[in-house]
Amino acid sequence: MGGCIGTQRDHGPPSGESSDVTVSIGRNQPLKAEKPKWKSDHPLTEGQLRSKRDEFWDTAPAFEGRKEIWDALKAASYALETGDHALAQAIVDGANISLPHGTLLDCYDELGNRYQLPVYVLSAPTNLIEDNSESDAGADTDANSSPGAEVPVKLRLSHLSKDVKVMVRTTDTVNKVKRMLHEKEGVEPERQRWFFGGKLLNDKLRIEDARIPKGFVVQVIVSPPALS
Repeated sequence: MGGCIGTQRDHGPPSGESSDVTVSIGRNQPLKAEKPKWKSDHPLTEGQLRSKRDEFWDTAPAFEGRKEIWDALKAASYALETGDHALAQAIVDGANISLPHGTLLDCYDELGNRYQLPVYVLSAPTNLIEDNSESDAGADTDANSSPGAEVPVKLRLSHLSKDVKVMVRTTDTVNKVKRMLHEKEGVEPERQRWFFGGKLLNDKLRIEDARIPKGFVVQVIVSPPALS
């Protein structure tokens, strides 16, 4: 059977799961709305968490299993993280993915291939930390560089029904504009993931280097606030 054997090389099987567990593929459970809670052995910054997720989704289809199922699982994971449980369930149903435990941590396609997702692609750890060094470095760079030209950037937040326009400098970093958006809309920087042209925009990337044409929209995936 197909499986994500290689994806467990760093952390082993997902929390609460075991690769030796015998599962009845015919028992399909609805996708649970709540995200798994977990604590990282080593505290991660938001940037490190995104890097781990990007690495997983870039390499997962190289292992056994079907690429279209991996793509569906990725889309369902994003939908679940942003709080759109109905969309996540629709994606799972449309791809004929079975969930014996009602979670994306362990699932099967209609051919019986097994897919296991690491917990870090489904939720952030409870001990996620702010990357202060990156923020400080960004502030120092902004202070010593030319101010750049002022331009509008249109942002489409996943939890809003409208676009938000922010006036920025071309030399501003994505991280700095995330903080501006936090002041404007109350969305913490660590809950924001920016995508343009299908690519994730790194926090250290300057607006001018992102090459966003005038009038185009940056997609901002907003994660739900962490439960205390």
